[in-house]
Amino acid sequence: MVARFIVSSMLLALGSAPVAAQPQSVGPIQQIDIVRLDPRFNKLVPLNVCVERIVSGRTWVEGPVWNRQKKYLLFSDIPTNSIIKWQEGKGTRVFLKPSGYTGKALFAGAEPGSNGLAYDPAGRLVSAEHGDRRIGRLEPNGRKITLVERYQGKRLNSPNDLVFSSNGDLYFTDPPFGLPKSYGDPRKELPFQGVYRYSKDGKLTLLSKDIKAPNGIAFSPDEKRLYISNADPANAVWMVFEVRADGTIENGRILFDATAWTKDKPGVPDGMKVDREGNIFGAGPAGIHVISPDGKHLGSIETGVPTGNLAWGEDGSSLFITSNTSVFRVKLTTKGAGF
Repeated sequence: MVARFIVSSMLLALGSAPVAAQPQSVGPIQQIDIVRLDPRFNKLVPLNVCVERIVSGRTWVEGPVWNRQKKYLLFSDIPTNSIIKWQEGKGTRVFLKPSGYTGKALFAGAEPGSNGLAYDPAGRLVSAEHGDRRIGRLEPNGRKITLVERYQGKRLNSPNDLVFSSNGDLYFTDPPFGLPKSYGDPRKELPFQGVYRYSKDGKLTLLSKDIKAPNGIAFSPDEKRLYISNADPANAVWMVFEVRADGTIENGRILFDATAWTKDKPGVPDGMKVDREGNIFGAGPAGIHVISPDGKHLGSIETGVPTGNLAWGEDGSSLFITSNTSVFRVKLTTKGAGF
């Protein structure tokens, strides 16, 4: 059953609006606040916005991706080592299990499963896999293959999020959050947390090793900028890099600093997506925060709980949000980059 959270336009005009309706719920009622800080936000998020909770009762959901051809949503439920499929009118079912850890021994940590998901240019599902510490690809015959699992002979930490450039190169982040003891795990082989490019010809390039907790990753619509979030409570920032002609990055700087938010809002900068105008929709402390290309916070969709990731879907105006144990759908007046 779909739970509808309808926010009244009268309350929205005042700036921050609580949910007005008490819906038939698929789980515990969760308040959604729409915070409007800049007139540009109103052109992206309509005054009569409707936030629907389409999935509830999961464990920790992440990495949503929309299948344009078959019109369904996939997302990771990391602790249960599963990828879940949601389709309008049909609800949810397990799409793939195991999704990120295929070992025979019991996984010692809390997050064995896949995290970020993306489709490659050929339409194959590619996943950042915590437990197996690799980037994997699901083949049409149902077989999973490894794309990359080592850098200079050393195992990756636990790949987190990923994005494809238009030429087919894969960019991904590699913090240690999937390792049972995170930064201090004795199985950690690399002395840094990297951002990488895996080119279509099979070459792995380290792009950055200077971000403590690289997490979400996304391109600007023209691919001249690469955005990376730092999931470090002491330096909770969204960063922006210039992309060189050869696909490497340079001139990294802070686009927006959310460190102060981590003192009273649950969560850290996490996954992100970009709309066709270049606005960043960043999952982070207590919701989705919209940041302009010039680094101004335009407004937020506040869930009140740690919010991990999001994806554009359907006609490109639907934003699917993975937030703690729930998945939400919001119909916006902007469209995702690439739609």
